[in-house]
Amino acid sequence: MIRKVKPQIRVVGFDDGTFSFSSKLTRDKTVLIGVVMKGSQEVVGVLARWITVDGTDVTEAMVDALRSSRFKDLRVILLKGITYAGFNVVDVERLHSETGLPVIVVVRKRPDVEAMEKALRKHFPDAENRIELLRKAPPLVEVIPERLYIQAVGADYEKAGEIVRVTTRTGLIPEPLRLAHMIASAVMTGESKRE
Repeated sequence: MIRKVKPQIRVVGFDDGTFSFSSKLTRDKTVLIGVVMKGSQEVVGVLARWITVDGTDVTEAMVDALRSSRFKDLRVILLKGITYAGFNVVDVERLHSETGLPVIVVVRKRPDVEAMEKALRKHFPDAENRIELLRKAPPLVEVIPERLYIQAVGADYEKAGEIVRVTTRTGLIPEPLRLAHMIASAVMTGESKRE
């Protein structure tokens, strides 16, 4: 539990690399990058794993990356949404319980859960399992009206909002997530994409 949010709080932010439509058909891999930082100022390290496009291995990859890393003083996990590599859905409750760290999900647009459920039912034989993960995710709370939303497990929403503010340097997205996005896109395409 986080009692006080310090400016140098140790966090890790995860984002995935780009992938093509054909990789969805062949269940190829994309990179998962975790950037470890002190607040929004200092990069301490980078974690990397490969995850399956439209697979079910993202939660395990995150847990493995954190458990096997040298970064034992992490306080918070930041996620950019809960779907990675297409519809590879993070089990945020499991991620929290297996790492012992609060999980804060940051999104810029309110997701259309109904459309996501429809797409899952149309394309995935295990759609109900994936939908269950989407539904059991914590409620979405608006931090900046119509511009930034968060979900939190293991931290109250007031602290979660404070952590997002402390870890954001420019724009709306926390710096670890912004850097993870840039690194992951560079790994997959040879050049970083704008956040």
